[in-house]
Amino acid sequence: MAGMDPAEEINELAGTLRSIQDVLDLDAMRKQIDELEQQVAAPDLWDDPDLAQKVTSRLSHLQGELNRVEGLSRRLDDLSVLYELAAEESDDDTRAEADKELETLRSDIGAMEVRTLLSGEYDAREALVTINSQAGGVDAADWAEMLLRMYLRWAERKGYATEVYDTSYAEEAGIKSATFTVKAPYAYGTLRGEHGTHRLVRISPFDNQGRRQTSFAGVDVVPVVEQTDHIDINEDEIRVDVYRSSGPGGQGVNTTDSAVRITHIPTGIVVSCQNERSQLQNRATAMNVLQAKLLERKRQEEAEKMSELRGASTTSWGTQIRNYVLHPYQIVKDLRTNTEAGNPSAVLDGDLDAFIESEIRWMRRQESDAE
Repeated sequence: MAGMDPAEEINELAGTLRSIQDVLDLDAMRKQIDELEQQVAAPDLWDDPDLAQKVTSRLSHLQGELNRVEGLSRRLDDLSVLYELAAEESDDDTRAEADKELETLRSDIGAMEVRTLLSGEYDAREALVTINSQAGGVDAADWAEMLLRMYLRWAERKGYATEVYDTSYAEEAGIKSATFTVKAPYAYGTLRGEHGTHRLVRISPFDNQGRRQTSFAGVDVVPVVEQTDHIDINEDEIRVDVYRSSGPGGQGVNTTDSAVRITHIPTGIVVSCQNERSQLQNRATAMNVLQAKLLERKRQEEAEKMSELRGASTTSWGTQIRNYVLHPYQIVKDLRTNTEAGNPSAVLDGDLDAFIESEIRWMRRQESDAE
């Protein structure tokens, strides 16, 4: 829309916003907010802390969505007035202010439009994310820890609650793996495009000769399991091991064997949890993680079967998806969408929105082509 007359562009953005409002169904959203507010006002809500957290989180999300849409509509109206004022008074400063706001609105409405693309079966769920160091030795372990910080900072910027369930520290530096959840509606739909291998190129801080090192880390994103999901796990299909929680460098952070590792024998999936001091709590959390991974495995198998029936090749997002180059030049580039950023430091500090929005659009096109 660059180069378009501002009045025409405002009309076009207004049309896009109306489409967004239709998809989100603002009347239904307001009704759901009223119902949730009544639940929050109930004096016995916090008798069940898990339910209370879900209700308050859902309410906060819907209120935020409604405020964003209504705010965008008001800003479009104000922008038209601002352009009229600039034209009447031939005020270059006001015109520059209006142009800047138009650019910002274009970006904000585009981001809101992406939200309407999250219509998959599990997209509305919270997300369970696992990061594993891959090839690259100590640099890969350090890279995995950098990715963990990147996603936690992204969630913090968004105001999303997170909980780290398990962190396995590497001997020299960094982590072997970590599992955490992002507790926000649509977190899975938002983050599922991050699933895959992330590649880092830099001068290794662990190489005394200052050589360039390439290292890899894998990111696995699955939807959090809900009570309506039917994932049966027989006790004779799992092996449960308990061990003592530990921190960086092997330092004990707990004096009891409360950490739990569960191996699902038929699939070989291994999950663990050590963030609680109670072995029972860690086991319950680990079982939830295992159920989530088995649910995603089931979903992928069903998708593969459908692809075979259609005669189409299965699209895999579990390959290398993004390069982060810190030397000899600086760039972050997504290999699927060609989205680029020339400031890797900002990206590694959680500035991921441009990548996430473009990959959501990309995935939607891929899924539409497969239908």
